[in-house]
Amino acid sequence: MAIEENETSNLIGSDKVEGTAVFGPDDKKIGSIERVMIEKTSGRVSYAVLSFGGFLGIGDDHYPLPWHTLKYDTRLGGYQTGVTVDQLQGAPKYQVGSSWNWSERARTKAVDDYYAAGF
Repeated sequence: MAIEENETSNLIGSDKVEGTAVFGPDDKKIGSIERVMIEKTSGRVSYAVLSFGGFLGIGDDHYPLPWHTLKYDTRLGGYQTGVTVDQLQGAPKYQVGSSWNWSERARTKAVDDYYAAGF
């Protein structure tokens, strides 16, 4: 029986993306990908949810980032973003256990508008 490969040169399984480190523009780790949000009909990844803050995963906030703000960097072994820690401080976020209604257009619009401001 063949073993399913969850990564090729140009494809990666969602289970490998989740937990991958995210680095800021200064190459310092700022968090990790908690999950990806995929459009049901097109199959396009729209957002990555960045887990950031807290200590050892406790008290982390979750920051939806438009997928296009992340680029995989083989040198770092993770995704890099131009978003700085200071810029995250004012970004839309939610905490574990709180609700974030993805179907609420105002939520995704707030994320899109925030990152369209030049990030």
